[in-house]
Amino acid sequence: MLTGILRSRKSRAELARRLPDEPPIEPGSIEIAVYFADTRVNMYQIRQWYAPLAELAKRWPVAIISRSPGVMLNLLDESPVPAVYLRPVVDLERFVQKQNLKIVFYVNQNTKNFQMFRYGTMWHVFINHGESDKMYMTTNQFKAYDYSLVAGEAARQRLRRKLWNFDVDRRAITIGRPQADHFVAELPYPADDRTVVLYAPTWEGDRAAAAYGSIATHGVALVDALIATGRHRVLYRPHPRSGVIDREYKRANESIIAAIAAANAADATAHHIFDEGNELGWQIAGADVAITDVSAMVYDRLATGKPLIVARPTSPLADLDESGYLGDCEWLTADAAGNIVEQAERVLHSV
Repeated sequence: MLTGILRSRKSRAELARRLPDEPPIEPGSIEIAVYFADTRVNMYQIRQWYAPLAELAKRWPVAIISRSPGVMLNLLDESPVPAVYLRPVVDLERFVQKQNLKIVFYVNQNTKNFQMFRYGTMWHVFINHGESDKMYMTTNQFKAYDYSLVAGEAARQRLRRKLWNFDVDRRAITIGRPQADHFVAELPYPADDRTVVLYAPTWEGDRAAAAYGSIATHGVALVDALIATGRHRVLYRPHPRSGVIDREYKRANESIIAAIAAANAADATAHHIFDEGNELGWQIAGADVAITDVSAMVYDRLATGKPLIVARPTSPLADLDESGYLGDCEWLTADAAGNIVEQAERVLHSV
């Protein structure tokens, strides 16, 4: 807790130094805002919208509202659209009064969203930070928004099944996955004869029903098996929150990272990758085979049309909706994780 307080003070001091040099946002100039009230640990939720927001800003004036000093510092360095720091509610109120806001987007369900919901002269629209079969995708909180932007018909059907008295036809608008339009980038490994396997697990979750993560149950065994062949390249991209709650999960994550480093030290041609970068897309599009958990990575990978394996949660309490894609996917069970090479080869070469 003390570390967090000191970090926040440092961020506020740095922000006070930098903000006077930033160009002001003129009154009446912003019509669309993205409201992000979270902290740095969840920056991945807003970062995946950078490229679509940059496209949107070509037609409509857009800004990101930050309530955190650390996040605002990141936005000043990264955001392709203007960012505004509104920590106190009174600053938020002044901004709303001065601007001509028509739409406010939300990428998560942060409780501070309700401080923005109070304003009734604009549309409040949930755009989320992914499209998945997690229980998060059918929370009753969808009803708090005027509209929700969803990927496709599977999302609409999911909402119909799970939410009582929710007018899906009127309040859920299909837009696809605009992030997928920006997946292509230069790959940070050589083009050789190794089979590239992306392992992109989610975090452990904060409750039994949301325990979709596989790092502690599948991850170590499958990464060790792939490294051992000398024919595969592991691209490991864990969720940024991996291990924040469960120590075993954290230790397994650290073990995988160490195994990748050791394999690269032993073989300079291996080029295994532990990826914790800000950009997401090239990993999904570039890998020959992808192994994900029940998460947004599933549907982002499906957009590429390339082979996909989903790690099946071991918790009997994990909320699995198998009425959609998960009813037909290629599951990887924990007891089969050590045999991942065989399954990866099968999905790669099957017709």
